[in-house]
Amino acid sequence: MRKIRKITKELLLLVVALFFLSPIYIIIVNSFKDRQELYENALALPKSFSFQYYLEAMEKMNFLHALGNSLYITILSVLIIVVLSSMTAWMLARTDNKLSKIIFMTLIATMLIPFQTLMMPLMQFMSTITNTLHIPMFNTREGLIFMHIGFSSSISVFLYHGFVKSIPITLEEAATIDGASKFGVFWRVIFPMLKPITVTVMILNVINIWNDYLLPSLTLTDKGLRTIPLSTFYFFGEFTIKWNLAMAGLMLTIIPVVIFYVLAQKHIIKGIGEGAVK
Repeated sequence: MRKIRKITKELLLLVVALFFLSPIYIIIVNSFKDRQELYENALALPKSFSFQYYLEAMEKMNFLHALGNSLYITILSVLIIVVLSSMTAWMLARTDNKLSKIIFMTLIATMLIPFQTLMMPLMQFMSTITNTLHIPMFNTREGLIFMHIGFSSSISVFLYHGFVKSIPITLEEAATIDGASKFGVFWRVIFPMLKPITVTVMILNVINIWNDYLLPSLTLTDKGLRTIPLSTFYFFGEFTIKWNLAMAGLMLTIIPVVIFYVLAQKHIIKGIGEGAVK
């Protein structure tokens, strides 16, 4: 009886896994088909596995240029988020007064606000900055990086804050007695101890920023600045959609972040696990 239950559970899990993987299967098989073959049967395997449509999709997407834009925006955003969020969380965790608690709770509260409700006010605010301070916030990669930092900082500070509280304050006091400055205490004592949660923060933000479509579509209208997810827009016209090229383009968008996730997923589990235990 126990064996039957075990087999039933495994079959159920297999069905659920196949259900969640089915969109990936549809994208992969249809990225090798022409339009006629795709419309005849979207679930069937392709007649041949030619990479012709991948090459065509790369050319139309200007893939290498878009890849450079995505790498620049993602790497710079994540590095700044890590530095600013870790320092902010450390100061908030070590400052026991009402102001630090209010700032921390305000940051946590912003995590509950959907991005869609902030779209219009954000665009108006960025237009004001551009017009009054003459700082270009639209059609610049740096403007998009600035916005990514703002939207990702709250969850990053939250993750760092819980981890910093688990670090004994006596270590900082000992470093201070030895003559270390506030800046030295953070970079020489605290930041190296934050490595597990830093890896987690980096991976979560890389996946979020790399795959983001909505915010770049609002701020980057120049074709030369498009990121990889934005470049798939080439295949969705007003009257026609090149589904086979779109599928190949989506695979090109997914592959880098899937490789990154597979290589780093054990660090996510390790970082979250250590943070939870502490």
